[in-house]
Amino acid sequence: MNDHRPAGLPERIRHFIDGEEVDSLSGRTFEVLDPVTNQPYATAAAGQAEDIDRAVTAARAAFTDGPWPAMTARERARVLFRIADAVEAEADRLAELETFDTGLPITQARGQARRAAENFRFFGDEIVALHEDAYRVPGAQVNYVVRKPVGVAGLITPWNTPFMLESWKLAPALASGCTVVLKPAEFTPLSASLWPRIFAEAGLPRGVFNLVGGIGEEAGQALVDHPHVPRISFTGETTTGQTIMGRAAANLKGLSMELGGKSPAVVFADADLDAALDSTLFGVFSLNGERCTAGSRILVDRAIYPEFCARYAERAQRIVVGPPHDPATEVGALVHPEHYERVLGYVELGKREATLLAGGARPEHLPTGNYLAPTVFADVKPDARIFQEEIFGPVVALTPFDTEAEVVALANDVRYGLAGYVWTNDLKRGHRVAAAIDAGMVWLNSHNIRDLRTPFGGVKASGVGHEGGRRSIDFYTTEQIVHIALGEVHTPRFGAR
Repeated sequence: MNDHRPAGLPERIRHFIDGEEVDSLSGRTFEVLDPVTNQPYATAAAGQAEDIDRAVTAARAAFTDGPWPAMTARERARVLFRIADAVEAEADRLAELETFDTGLPITQARGQARRAAENFRFFGDEIVALHEDAYRVPGAQVNYVVRKPVGVAGLITPWNTPFMLESWKLAPALASGCTVVLKPAEFTPLSASLWPRIFAEAGLPRGVFNLVGGIGEEAGQALVDHPHVPRISFTGETTTGQTIMGRAAANLKGLSMELGGKSPAVVFADADLDAALDSTLFGVFSLNGERCTAGSRILVDRAIYPEFCARYAERAQRIVVGPPHDPATEVGALVHPEHYERVLGYVELGKREATLLAGGARPEHLPTGNYLAPTVFADVKPDARIFQEEIFGPVVALTPFDTEAEVVALANDVRYGLAGYVWTNDLKRGHRVAAAIDAGMVWLNSHNIRDLRTPFGGVKASGVGHEGGRRSIDFYTTEQIVHIALGEVHTPRFGAR
């Protein structure tokens, strides 16, 4: 049994609709497992179309009849700041629950709670500072632009760092004046169940926030299909995103989708090798490798390839794999046995496709739970599946290159285009290669460090649209242009005699 079960765990996780915790109208539930024992610790309400409709109805009433959309930006910002303070005050509890539910190492879960608080503070500032445009035609016309919240926003979030990624969508949607229906990932519903109390104590009006749990094919699909939800923000796997895009077409919904990745990390021979090793190890093995921006393909200049492979594998073998609650743990347990088996399938495939340098199996000291030793494959060919496909676990592919042109081609030779990383002390080359990589985001001599003002999103199979900063407000609002005549307007007099 998991002897580090947090105190006060709920036995039942319910929906939150129109200010109240409720069960599914059908009474249906599903079991939620912890990733250390793979034993159920709670039952969760399994939302169906009728539960989604109930939540959307409440959110729509709060939008049309409630105070939230009509409040000033400063009034909404004050609520967001109180939410941020509450999240920060509960950071230790949030981290404890997130670690238990997801298998993420406790030290990394603590960072997610802090980032969640910062998301609310950032968008509180952003909405107050937002300006609306005016255009003047001297003596003839003034045209001004009004931003209006779109209505009910449907938010569908993933199971990796769930609380932080929920905040990433909730904060700008609420800041914009929208009401929301959140459908959290079914693997990790625990931390989402804390939002209702946090929001209520911060003064968010009734019905503005609604939460419906359940599986994607039922609750998620119903949210995408609902005709009164004009926006869907989704973070998750690419094939699910394709399904959402097809179904959203029927109601011409606005979509923002951050999907899969298979991001390259390019290491040139003149790079700071110690820094590149630190960054590329962290970039794929932090968060158990369950991160969309993981630099899971490391492309290394052949001049330093043997040394890089040897040092990388040696470091990977020393990474501490252990119970998620242990502060010494660097890689914890993967989120769910279904996902664990999927990742192990790629490991076995990699053993046939490439050279195994480290890991490749369960650590001997952890006989149960979803544990995998950090796994390093070398000499990975571009047509190998472990080069081409997103694994979403602590597995990395190392591939050599000889020229700048070759490495750009290798970097772009996948269907994804979310992130990229370039390591070189030749900044001219660094800028050239960064610009040539087909990715929504590229970091030069750095791992994934986010500036919340910048756009976040990918190209190709990695997503549609961008969020972050002003672009998030753009997504959750519509722009209405009002034209005012200042003088006499000549109008052709059709039908006059």
